[in-house]
Amino acid sequence: MDRNLAAGHEFSGDARHSKKTWLKSIHQDFKRRKRKAGRIVLAVQLAILLSLIILWELAGRLKWVDVLIFSYPSKMFAQIWQDILSGELWPHLGMTVLETAAGFILGTLVGTLLAVVIWWSPFLSRVLDPYMVVFNSMPKVALGPIFIVLFGGGFTAIVMTTLSITVIITTLVVISSFNEVDPNLVKVVRTFGGGRKDIFRKVILPASFPAIVSTLKVNVGMAWVGVIVGEFLVAKIGLGYLIIYGFQVFNFTLVLSSLVIIAIAATAMYQLVVYIERKLIRER
Repeated sequence: MDRNLAAGHEFSGDARHSKKTWLKSIHQDFKRRKRKAGRIVLAVQLAILLSLIILWELAGRLKWVDVLIFSYPSKMFAQIWQDILSGELWPHLGMTVLETAAGFILGTLVGTLLAVVIWWSPFLSRVLDPYMVVFNSMPKVALGPIFIVLFGGGFTAIVMTTLSITVIITTLVVISSFNEVDPNLVKVVRTFGGGRKDIFRKVILPASFPAIVSTLKVNVGMAWVGVIVGEFLVAKIGLGYLIIYGFQVFNFTLVLSSLVIIAIAATAMYQLVVYIERKLIRER
C-alpha cells in the first residue's frame, strides 16, 4: 500500500511538472510570435518611411515639386549636418528640449495635483467644471501675449504657455479616470469604516495609476506644441525660432530641417516615456 501511495505521489508530481512545462512552452511560443509580429511591424514602418523619403528625393531632383518651398531630404540632411558641425544647432536644440522637459514635468505634476484637489472636494469640482471647459476650448496662442507681458519674453513665458496646454489636459484625463473607478470598491472601503483619505489611497489612486502614467505620453506631444507656439511668439533661440527665421528669409530648407529635428527629438522623448511607463507598471 505504501508503494502504491508513493507511486501515486510520483505520478501526481510528474503530471504537475508536465503541465508546468507545457504552460511554459506555450508562453515562450506566444512571446516568440509577439516578437516576430513586432519585427514585421517595424520592418513595414521603416519600408514606408524609406519609400516616402525616396519619393520625396526624386520629386525634388526631377522638379516635380517646387524645391524652393518643399526642398528635398538630401538637402535638408546636409543643412542639419552643417549646423551640427558648426555648432549652431546645439544651443537651439538644448533650449527647446529644456523648455519642453520643464513644461512636461510641471504640467503633469500640477495637473495631477489639481485633479486630486477637485476629486477631494465635490463642491470645488462643481464650481470649477465650467471654467475648465472654457479654458480648454480657448486657443492657447491667444494667451501667449498675456504671458509675455506678465513674465517677459523668455524661458518663463514659454514654459507658462506650455503649462496652459499640459495642465488642463492632465487634469481632465486624470479626474475622468478617478470618476470611472468601480463604485463597488469604494463601497467596500466605506463598509469597513474607511474615510475619504482611505478611499483615495487604497482604491482611487491604485485603480487610476495606469491612466496617470498614460497621461505622460499625451503630455509629450502637448508640451512640444506649447513650446513651439511659445517660441513662435517670443523666443530668440530654439527650434521654433529657427522655423520663424527660416520663413522670414525664405530658407524653407532650414524650416523643414528644423521640423525633422523636432520630430526626432519628440520621438526620442516619447520612447523614453514609454520605457518609464513599462518600468513603473512592471514594478507594480
